[in-house]
Amino acid sequence: MNFATINPATNEVIEQFDFATPQAVTQALEQGHATFKQWRHSSFDTRAELLHKVARVLEEEKEKHARLISLEMGKTLGQAVAEVKKCAMVCRYYADNAAQQLADQPLDTPQGKAFVAHDPLGIILAVMPWNFPYWQVFRAAAPALMAGNTILLKHAPNVPQCALAIAQVFETAGFPQGVFTQLFMDVDTVAKVIDDDRIAAATVTGSERAGSAVAARAGKNIKKTVLELGGSDAFVVLEDANLDLALKNAVKSRMVNNGQSCIAAKRFIVHKAIAPAFTQGLKERFEALKVGNPLQDEAVDQGPMAREDLAHTLDQQVSQTIQQGATLVLGGKRLPGPGAFYAPTILTNIQKGMPAYSQELFGPVASIYVVNNEEEAVALANDTMFGLGGTIW
Repeated sequence: MNFATINPATNEVIEQFDFATPQAVTQALEQGHATFKQWRHSSFDTRAELLHKVARVLEEEKEKHARLISLEMGKTLGQAVAEVKKCAMVCRYYADNAAQQLADQPLDTPQGKAFVAHDPLGIILAVMPWNFPYWQVFRAAAPALMAGNTILLKHAPNVPQCALAIAQVFETAGFPQGVFTQLFMDVDTVAKVIDDDRIAAATVTGSERAGSAVAARAGKNIKKTVLELGGSDAFVVLEDANLDLALKNAVKSRMVNNGQSCIAAKRFIVHKAIAPAFTQGLKERFEALKVGNPLQDEAVDQGPMAREDLAHTLDQQVSQTIQQGATLVLGGKRLPGPGAFYAPTILTNIQKGMPAYSQELFGPVASIYVVNNEEEAVALANDTMFGLGGTIW
């Protein structure tokens, strides 16, 4: 897939971008490594001052960046603005705390002097996803840069303008050239970059496929990785739950980012005593959601999915689950008109072997399971390969 801005609300191709040339990749690695040799010796005060400038730039330009996010992956403008502000927050957090967090830790020894030191590694390759195109980059970059590393960003192919804008933020803030670099790289180039001795480690947020590929390549080269991959989080609602509070947060957690968050609630495991009321309440709240183009109507609750192929895949997963015997309570279909829109959906009576049971549904689909007691709830919550997070109400 080429790097391209395609408005998912209309499927209109806005702009396309060429892959980085081999010469550009070589230059980026040379510059990043040369800069690292100097950046690693910079003071925490110097790094913190620059990172605080990044935070100020983000806040001053938050509307511009938010509109880019909405344009490229469909997030509502309100959530996009909140994402940019959260990036400013994480920059300030590490700017203010990194020196203490990375200070030498003395060890008690009867002879001589011993301590644990935290030294920078080098260039960190950051392979980042489209669903939170700013947050995922900054949550990786802020601590890595404060630790004295440099960053090479390979962003998702459908958010190229976000990648360019993020790189511009670091430049505007005054970071030295080579501290933060972004490149439009294909899969083969990423593999070659991981092999390069100047890359010290890699971090990935994305699919299991992407994480497995990067981890395998890095492992072959004895390089460290940090991975955050898929999730199918359990939202357990027991008999004594505050139903209104649980429902309010169920809608938020399932529909955040148009249903495309790895740590969103996806499996709603509900005690049989309150399951009918919970299901009806969730249905009513889903029906009340306003779906539309976030760039045309800032009041929409849910925008399109990020890409046409993602909406198609979700539709197939839901259709197969229904064909295998699950009950469709609401939605379960693409919405008419252009764009990657998918109706807010609720499924029940889901059994093992169905796609909704064993796969991650990365979109606005809630799967409801009814259990007899807490023991069943815990067993069902744990019966997944996607261990990430969960809540109990």
